[in-house]
Amino acid sequence: MPDVGCAGLLVEDTFCGPLAALPPAGSLVALDDMPVRAGGCAANVAIDLAKQGIAVDLAGCVGRDGSADALLKTFAKHDVGTSRVLRVEQHPTSRTIILLIAGQDRRYLHVMGANRAFTIDQISHQWLSSLKVFYLGGLFALPGIEFSKLAALLAFCREANVKTVVDVVVPEGQGGVTALKSLLPLIDVFLPNDDEARAFTGLSDPFDQVRALTDAGANTVIVTRGGLGSVAARDGKMWTCGAYSMNVVDPSGSGDAFTSGVIRSLMQGWDLPQTLRYASAVGASATRAAGTTDSVFSAAEAEAFAIEHPLTVTEVR
Repeated sequence: MPDVGCAGLLVEDTFCGPLAALPPAGSLVALDDMPVRAGGCAANVAIDLAKQGIAVDLAGCVGRDGSADALLKTFAKHDVGTSRVLRVEQHPTSRTIILLIAGQDRRYLHVMGANRAFTIDQISHQWLSSLKVFYLGGLFALPGIEFSKLAALLAFCREANVKTVVDVVVPEGQGGVTALKSLLPLIDVFLPNDDEARAFTGLSDPFDQVRALTDAGANTVIVTRGGLGSVAARDGKMWTCGAYSMNVVDPSGSGDAFTSGVIRSLMQGWDLPQTLRYASAVGASATRAAGTTDSVFSAAEAEAFAIEHPLTVTEVR
């Protein structure tokens, strides 16, 4: 039986690079490889949890194509349950091409595909009630999600004592916290990055972002800031945490790896400072190789790394 259910974005990622620069028009750059990996928030978090020894199921949509076959093969390799992954006729499997350019942020070419078909109706209450934690990855990038039905699902989880963790992908032009207000009180841990939090709150300072989301009803909120660390709040207290320094090859998937660390910490009953240290170690480990999950720590590796490399967590007063 799974302890965690991960629902949401499922994507086939193709990684190009790292490149010294984008090729000029009309020219060709020869690469040794263009690795293809499972991606998308839900897929990444599920695989990362499995690498930490946690039994996990996936729920989402893929097409009826070779990309779907490749994703399902990858999930099986990691012992991730896929009985709730639906193969749909009307859309291809979602795909992303990720361009890795030295010294620059990543560039993405994306096909939304079968993620358009995912709805709350595909998540059964019987399945939910068997879980310890339910995670939804990619809110706002899943057009089939009806907020009223999601609110009802989160309320059911609260009644069934199933912890909930939600992160978001904010499309261009999305803004304002109004759409979240009905959901935030029902979410146990809300995990935007600072750009996403800015879109919701209109604020650039991460401490102000956390305060605004808490004022809007968030229970535990963690705003991740990439190499600058994270800011978090729970029960009227706020903390700031640094970030581990790694030899970064590709930062793709580091936020999802961080989220997987938060979920394991939630299952362990750790306080928020310990959660931030452990999740930061898991998140940083994802950056050591091209792809979203290949280099992610096991639980033992993350715990040992966090002990050997103390990370300062400071309460903000």
